[in-house]
Amino acid sequence: MSASLVILATRPPEWSREQFTTWWRSEHADYAKKLPGLAAYRHGEVTFDYDHPEGPAWDGHAVLTFASREVLDAALRSTEWAAAVAHVGKMKGKRIALITEELDLLPGTQGA
Repeated sequence: MSASLVILATRPPEWSREQFTTWWRSEHADYAKKLPGLAAYRHGEVTFDYDHPEGPAWDGHAVLTFASREVLDAALRSTEWAAAVAHVGKMKGKRIALITEELDLLPGTQGA
């Protein structure tokens, strides 16, 4: 079963949403794309938050998918991961980082 690292993050207070999204999708993505065993990497910019319609509580999310939990764990021990973490540094935004095992629930898309 594939495993993913799911990140929810907010921008540093002094950054605009556009600046943060551009940084995440370009400069920071260059680090994440080097993770060993990375099978898929998706990023989403939060455009609406149903729980906070006056303004999103989060600015974006990323989903980094690996073939298995073991492959993901190896990536988290890699020098490439250390470099990606160092690149974020002390940005002053907040984040939630979750490891998930994924199952496709759409009919006909999962192997029997």
